[in-house]
This record gives sequence, structure tokens and C-alpha cells, in this order.
Amino acid sequence: MPDGVAPAAARPAAARRRERRTDIDRAKGLAILLVVAGHLVANTAPPGGEWYEPARYLLYRFHMPFFLYLSGTVVVLSGVLDAEPPDWVRQIRKRAARLLPPFFAIGVLILLAKLVAMRFVVVDNQPDGLLTGLRHLLWDTGRSPATSIWYLLVLFLCTVAALVLRRAIGSGGLLLLGLLLQLPEVPEIAYLDRFARFFLFFAAGVWVAERQDRLLPLMRRWQVLWWALFAASLGIAMTVWWGVVILNERWSLVVCGLLCIPALHGLIRLRPVNGWDWPIALGRYAMVIYLFNTLAIGAAKAGLILLGIGYTAANFPLHLAVAMAAGVFVPILLKRLVLRRVPALDRMTD
Repeated sequence: MPDGVAPAAARPAAARRRERRTDIDRAKGLAILLVVAGHLVANTAPPGGEWYEPARYLLYRFHMPFFLYLSGTVVVLSGVLDAEPPDWVRQIRKRAARLLPPFFAIGVLILLAKLVAMRFVVVDNQPDGLLTGLRHLLWDTGRSPATSIWYLLVLFLCTVAALVLRRAIGSGGLLLLGLLLQLPEVPEIAYLDRFARFFLFFAAGVWVAERQDRLLPLMRRWQVLWWALFAASLGIAMTVWWGVVILNERWSLVVCGLLCIPALHGLIRLRPVNGWDWPIALGRYAMVIYLFNTLAIGAAKAGLILLGIGYTAANFPLHLAVAMAAGVFVPILLKRLVLRRVPALDRMTD
């Protein structure tokens, strides 16, 4: 059996849900690397670095869908969605205490950091001031100075929606709801537009987790098929750059985001990947990396500019490499050297 897991029939259902899943840890490690890669350039590449834009476009077709899929899986495996209705308020409070304090704290920290940094260097998504920045951060989120934190609020909303609706409509109904939410134009208020776009992938994680004994082996066994379909979906999405729109941005996200799930999760469960330890380490630091990677990337970019290494086409590969290293390793160092010494901050970033 992969990852040292005993046969499913030999274990009670509750134990199967709550056991530590190293394939999920590895997948989280891969997913957080993709998230950091997606944050390397907030707006546009420098003139002459246009080659990066199609690559970023393709990355954004699947990296957050995969992250939300894993989040839906973890919510099921943790037993949160098994709560009885009288326990829903307690569960919602627990999720709020887990997700909303870092959402607000890191959002305000990014806003304040940008207000200071913009006095010395050019920053992406510049805030118009403290009060306006706070309003954009929390309400008019289409203009948020800290768009990278949206996942935390959306994950909270997804969990509450699944907790309340799953008993009535099942995981299949959650999937259908996720598809229906793709249809309306949802305003960019309090990240509700992102909830509408990404709930589908959270629901996919719930649906797969309920059927993991049947579906996970199929993900491994049919890897060639899944990767062929995933690659084809990316190719179709790429036609936008050639002036041919086969799937618009919204539906290319749906198709690529769903097809990445069996391709990537199946790959994680295959040799030699299922024996790698480094993705597990990254996966266990996923929260702190998510919270602090954009700050670290911004600081690295500002540092290079202050050292005279301008944000130009010639220096662009160096900026990307330094930003990637900073986005991954600075948060880990911060966790190990500082945050673990403060219990409240340690819990918030676990």
C-alpha cells in the first residue's frame, strides 16, 4: 500500500478519516510551492520579460484550485463536517478562531508594510492611505492591497457552507452548487467573487475524500490519462495568448482546476515521489509560508533594487530566483526562530 497505510478494510471509517496522511502533506508541500511561484510577480513583468506572463497565466489555471481541493479533503479527514447540527456553532467558532485572526493580522501587516515601503521603493498594489487601504482590504476587495490573503477568508466561508449544506444535499450537491456559482457575476465584495469561483474545488475535495478508497487508486493507476487530459486543458487555455478563445478565463479555471486534481494527487502517490521527505517538511510549514511569503518576496525585491539590481529584463531571472527562495525559506526561519517562542503566534501559524 502507498505511504505505509494499512488496507482500508482493516480500519474503522473514523480512523481512516483522522489518520495522518503523508500523501496530503506531500501534496500541500507541492501546492505551497506553486502558491509562492504565483506570487513572484504581483502585477506585470518588466519590459522584455513578457515570456513570464503566459507561464503565470497557466499556473493560475490550477494552483489555487489544487490548494482548495486539498483543503476540502482535510476538512473531511479531520471530521469537521461530521458535526451534528447542535455542534455547528462551536465548529464555526473554532474555524473562525483558526482562520480569521491571521487573515486580519497579516492583511493589516501587509498594508502597513506597503505604506512604509512605498516611501522608498515602488510597490505592487499601492494603497491610497491607511483608512482607504483598510476599506479595500476588508470590503472593496477588488482593490485590496493584500490580495494574497483571500484564501483564508474563502476557506472559512467554504467550510461553513459545506458544514451547513452537506447533510441536506450531499457532496454531489456541493459539487453542483460549485458549478452553479460559476454562472453569475459576483461583485468583488469581501472576496465573495473568489468564494464563488473556488468553492467548486473545495467541494471536489469533500467529494473525493468521501470516496477515497475507490478514487485514489484510480488516480495512481490512470496517471497517463489524467496527465494527457490536464496537459490538453492547459493547451486549450493557452490559446488565449494566440488570440483564439476556446475557453474563457472562468471556464478554463474550472476545466484545468478539476483535471489537475487526479494528475497531481495521483503523482504524489507514485514512486519515487511518495518516498520524498522534503515535500512533507514544506507541507507542515504551509500555513506560515502562505501567510508571510508575499512580505518576504516584497522585501527581497526591494532589497535587490536598493542594492542597485534593478527590476529589468536582464535582472528578471535573478529577481525571480531570489524572490522564490525568500518566499519559501524566510517564513520557515521566522517560524522556527521567532513565532514558536510566542504560543499565540505559534498556534496562529500552524
